[in-house]
Amino acid sequence: MIVSTAVAQRRAIFVLALTLALAGTRFVTQTWAAGAIAIGKCGAYGQAYDFAGEAAARAAALKQCKGDCTAVTMKRACAALAIDMTNPCGAHGYAVKPHISSSLNTATRKCYEFGGKECVIRAWACDAKG
Repeated sequence: MIVSTAVAQRRAIFVLALTLALAGTRFVTQTWAAGAIAIGKCGAYGQAYDFAGEAAARAAALKQCKGDCTAVTMKRACAALAIDMTNPCGAHGYAVKPHISSSLNTATRKCYEFGGKECVIRAWACDAKG
């Protein structure tokens, strides 16, 4: 089978465009891959994800959190916060892990380790993983 030059050129341009599009999506997910979760007293929290840098993500999470809050950053990961529902101002736990399941489990376990009686997930967020 003989392919004309015009058809070959169109195929080459299509392959090039597809390659550039795929490369562009990888660049975007890697560039916008910073996040943060802010943790405050009595179950207060704030979250931010898919920011260009960790400083911007931290500022956005702290802005959402009411009261005296601290922020934990994440980059291409997931963060979770668990609080004790019997005493929201008491025990809590948080975790930043590569996968959502491990961050949820670890945050809940830490809440119980710090004295929680009925620990539940209050907030979670995952950032771009590429």
